[in-house]
Amino acid sequence: MAGKYTDEEALLHDNTISPRDDRRVRGEAIRNAIPHEVHAGWKAPANRPDPITVLEESNEGRLSDLIPLRYGRMMQSPFTFFRGAASLMAMDLSSGKGTKIPVQACGDCHLLNFGAFATPERNIVFDINDFDETLPAPWEWDVKRLAVSFVLAARENNLKAKYVSAAAEMVVKAYREKITELSKKSILDIWYERVDWQSVIERTTDEVLQKKRAAKLRKELKRTIQDYYFPKFAEAAGGGYRFKDSPPTMYHLSGNEGKHFKHKIEKALDLYKESLQEDKRRLVSRYRFEDVAIKVVGIGSVGTLCAVALMLAPDNEPLILQIKEAKDSSLQKYVGKSTFENNGQRVVEGQRIIQSASDIFLGWTRTEDGKHFYVRQLRDTKVKPDPELWDGPQTVEIAEVMGRVLARAHARSGDAAIISGYLGNTNTFDLAVTDFALNYADQTERDHALLVAAVNSGRLKALAELEED
Repeated sequence: MAGKYTDEEALLHDNTISPRDDRRVRGEAIRNAIPHEVHAGWKAPANRPDPITVLEESNEGRLSDLIPLRYGRMMQSPFTFFRGAASLMAMDLSSGKGTKIPVQACGDCHLLNFGAFATPERNIVFDINDFDETLPAPWEWDVKRLAVSFVLAARENNLKAKYVSAAAEMVVKAYREKITELSKKSILDIWYERVDWQSVIERTTDEVLQKKRAAKLRKELKRTIQDYYFPKFAEAAGGGYRFKDSPPTMYHLSGNEGKHFKHKIEKALDLYKESLQEDKRRLVSRYRFEDVAIKVVGIGSVGTLCAVALMLAPDNEPLILQIKEAKDSSLQKYVGKSTFENNGQRVVEGQRIIQSASDIFLGWTRTEDGKHFYVRQLRDTKVKPDPELWDGPQTVEIAEVMGRVLARAHARSGDAAIISGYLGNTNTFDLAVTDFALNYADQTERDHALLVAAVNSGRLKALAELEED
């Protein structure tokens, strides 16, 4: 099992101490000790815990009424199971050999945790966009999880085997080539680098998919909070405005419980302002707190306390904030605790390190009962990936984009020269991780079947429901 990082090892890079070439040689030395071939394949250890028990343990602290919804979403396919089982893969990754070269890892790096969104300057960039599990961890854990996600998504689309493996291999190849490119750049050049979504659209080789992506972007640019999401989610009520109830994915708590919850969130939002820069604090202070509702999102987050807050400025100008509970990272058991006391701050600071640009409303808070939260704007020109539209070549093409984006994210926090030295210039690591991805996808399919059997036997209760857009 991989050891936990000590305080000294938590230092993600030492650019100021050693020259770049020395750090690359250090990576080569690690390769000699941990050859690429050790990353190939996957065989569950004889003492591997029951995956259903691991999932049940990950429900600790979740809202019990929503756990069946979590299982219902995970049951839909091996890929949706994979999306909800970050804790299970963290356990499995920790059981094998690795480089122990740390970066600020995403922690739940699958292809649907990438997307396009608006920067504060209103540019549209493509980047990682989910950080609930972020912690300093071995760089290859993110690479492997992303590669496995492509195998599962490609299989779900019934693609030919050659495209399934090619997509996984392309993730790793693109990562390797990009991290090598970045290892030769200055720290500031790495920090300023970003991927423009319009450039991805323009480089899309399939004309039909290119047109669909361009149309989707135009559609999202028109979906403003004022003209689209405010009317969609809220309605006039009692001289003010409140969110529309749409259970089980969006609803108000009732009676005294609802009044107490609203008061608790209002106090938490006051505390949240203290996490913002002064100019952003003044901006948020121009809005008054109007309403709050529970809003269930994603798969891995189902059961944690997630809410939306309606904020209104004069003339009823709306701002909708998403308030998401932040629990301990699934990686913590294997790489050590965060240095931040508040898990909301852990998520926010990790996101700011990894992303090329972050939401101006990003901040953290806590409630009086000790729960940790992070806060961000809800749906600010967000474009999700569209795997249901991808054929074989398109899957390989977007795999290259995501592999390069992941390398850029890791280079911001970790040492690209050491990682590049470890990877080298051949495809041996690419092939090893591809082999792992194919085998681990098989494991995920077996684990998914166990979940289905547990529900069918009555061990677990699941609520069948399509994931909300």
